[in-house]
Amino acid sequence: MSDPTSVIDDLREESEELDRLVAGSAAQRWSLATPAPGWTVAHQIAHLAWTDRSALLAVTDPDGFRALVEKALAAPGSFVDEGAEEGAALPPAELLARWRDGRTALEAALRAAPPKARFPWYGPPMSAASMATARLMETWAHGQDVADALGVVRPPTDRLRHVAWLGVRTRDFAHGVHGLTPPADPFRVELRAPSGDLWTYGPEDAPQRVTGPALDFCLLVTQRAHRVDLDLRAEGPDADRWLAIAQAFAGPAGGGRPPKDPAS
Repeated sequence: MSDPTSVIDDLREESEELDRLVAGSAAQRWSLATPAPGWTVAHQIAHLAWTDRSALLAVTDPDGFRALVEKALAAPGSFVDEGAEEGAALPPAELLARWRDGRTALEAALRAAPPKARFPWYGPPMSAASMATARLMETWAHGQDVADALGVVRPPTDRLRHVAWLGVRTRDFAHGVHGLTPPADPFRVELRAPSGDLWTYGPEDAPQRVTGPALDFCLLVTQRAHRVDLDLRAEGPDADRWLAIAQAFAGPAGGGRPPKDPAS
């Protein structure tokens, strides 16, 4: 993923799709509750706007970003919610304009970044391609929360390849945040793309395997659906354990979503 052009293009399209969804909503629908406890549609967009601006700071002003990290470390349990709360208090039109301005500026900064540049983040430093991939993953995941709140079913696209790739890449990270030792050997992951293509990762002969629809895998690694509600198959105990803890996002282990059927 050395050339970030493709993923930056896809990030813009993913953002524009979500923009059309919320821009067409009446003001009162911005206050609808989403599956994230305590977060409305406005909170979801405010979080994306806040994180886009954080990423812009990381790309254009590393010292300023480090100061932001220090604030986060001083309030690790609340700084994300505080950022969302501040933006959600704005009128929807103002919040939407803030999100648009921030993501446009971030896109320009990522496109202008030197090819080998690395930028600070809340985890390991990121390249422009990695930063864009992380932003696309978050935009899609929080967009799913918004779609759920609005009662909209979004047709999946092959932009999910970036989310799936990140989900595979974060296998060891997911083990680490749970205090577990990652498996020594790579897994085989085979995912059916929305277009019908087969996306594959890892050695073809790996005994530990995960297979299923790419959409379901992406819902799992972003913790937007419970495993029992998804058509994913694990072969091998290590692969099975991974599907129980997978997360493609930075930070502590997430709580995930409950099963649709509480009896599951």
